Amino acid sequence: MFSNYRQYWDLTKPKVVALIVFTALVGMVLAIPGVPSWEQVRAGVLGFLGIWLAASAAAAINQLLDAHIDAQMARTSWRPLVVGKVKPWQVLVFAGVLIVLSMTILVLWVNLITAVLTFASLIGYAVIYTVYLKRATSQNIVIGGLAGAMPPMLGWAAVTGMQGSSDWAYSSLLVLIIFIWTPPHFWALAIFRREDYAKAEIPMLPVTHGVVHTRKQIMVYSVVLALVCLLPYLVGMSGMFYLGGAIVLNAVFLWYAWRMLDPPDELFSMKMFYYSIVYLMALFAFLLVDHWILPWL
Repeated sequence: MFSNYRQYWDLTKPKVVALIVFTALVGMVLAIPGVPSWEQVRAGVLGFLGIWLAASAAAAINQLLDAHIDAQMARTSWRPLVVGKVKPWQVLVFAGVLIVLSMTILVLWVNLITAVLTFASLIGYAVIYTVYLKRATSQNIVIGGLAGAMPPMLGWAAVTGMQGSSDWAYSSLLVLIIFIWTPPHFWALAIFRREDYAKAEIPMLPVTHGVVHTRKQIMVYSVVLALVCLLPYLVGMSGMFYLGGAIVLNAVFLWYAWRMLDPPDELFSMKMFYYSIVYLMALFAFLLVDHWILPWL
């Protein structure tokens, strides 16, 4: 069954999952005020593994449930299940094994709250978003984006157990950043791939409300994102290094959003899409450096 490991690796959407687990890692680091204890390191490593396995399982389930849609879209027509390199039952068993391993690790060796939050996020993305929201409303990526925004809270929970109200409050700020980032990030892609979505009868915003309206919504969310990114500094979670980096990153993000209102060419939306990925990685990297590295310099 697992002789061709490459196909199973592709089922986990490794590039997407890498960004997910990176934000979870940053959540772990920000949750620890000083030098981590051995117990926190142990919980962090196992929590990271459990979150990674769950995210990989969610990606595989998403591909299983969306196989007929993926076959109609150029950017997903190469996926292993679509081209017949793996069978549906193999994907189901593979995802099931990952879920069992993830929940076993999180329940037995991390803590119950992390397991519950991780499982809820998995169901939110792999089932609620994929099966219902994606096909039900043009606000699918907005509502369903909450599940994809949860990893920083999952990482935070792994090392703290979410025992205080501040744990919920601070980790929620990180979730909020990703939640607001998701629509402009994904709508930029959806504009470029709108014909694919229309063909697959997926009611993405550019399909249901048009490209002009979607560009305006990208601008609105980008402004809100720039403001939300100030919160970690304003509440004392981060310092001037993060603030400076966030201002620069958001200035560029806003420039892309502004140019999207009257783009120079059809490919410009993909340029914004790719920048948005770099943006999120860099933003969380600034949080990481500001919290953990700079105090030691």
